[in-house]
Amino acid sequence: MPLSAAQRSEIEQAANRNGFPAEPAVHGDWLLLRSPFTRHELLAGHGNGCFVVATFSRAIAEEAQREWPAAPAPPGAAAAFIAESSLKLHALVQRLFQLARSLPPEPLAEFEAKTSNLPRTTEAERLVIMRVGQDIFRDSLLQYWNGRCPLTGIAEPELLRASHIVPWAACESDPERMDVHNGLLLSALWDAAFDKGLISFADDGTALASPQLSAQAKAALSFDNAPRLGGLRDAHLVRLRRHRLTNGFRS
Repeated sequence: MPLSAAQRSEIEQAANRNGFPAEPAVHGDWLLLRSPFTRHELLAGHGNGCFVVATFSRAIAEEAQREWPAAPAPPGAAAAFIAESSLKLHALVQRLFQLARSLPPEPLAEFEAKTSNLPRTTEAERLVIMRVGQDIFRDSLLQYWNGRCPLTGIAEPELLRASHIVPWAACESDPERMDVHNGLLLSALWDAAFDKGLISFADDGTALASPQLSAQAKAALSFDNAPRLGGLRDAHLVRLRRHRLTNGFRS
């Protein structure tokens, strides 16, 4: 049904504050939300007492459906999701923006755009390329994981690290290096342990300790009280199995 003035105002505020500041376009009974920061667009409307936001991207839809209740999608959209209040509307639009910015191929496209004219002949030049890529990869992980270590809850960016599951140098291609599913956002101590193969994760997200991990280190990590690492997708699991095999884990 057509949006009321109040509903339209709520949607425009949520869009403007959460990554879609461009003037929305009327699309039937929906508003088309657009952004200068991503090629992805959203449709936002209202029905049955709730706000509804739809995405055209199947990749975004597959991720968001694990976190948000579904609604009937308008024609042409991949999926739609329900937000029961203005507060949840803001959270939903923000989450869809985060996924739009972090899921493949967006980080790779940004990396290629920023490095296309940079030389790669010398080791110093290749290090510059790597730093650009790692900065983009870190930003993508911050978006994907909601800016928070899933094990500790730490949200201060200064204490968070972008952990490649398959290391940068071991990746076979730039798409793999820039794939957000080849990374975890971990607090600094957990990142150091993961990077050195002292800890890994099982398919169900349970933290695994190497025999080389000392009792003091386990205590500092609060290892025995660590929650399971949630949010893992099949693309994570394939790489975590490689991480376990490379570092001698049996599980």
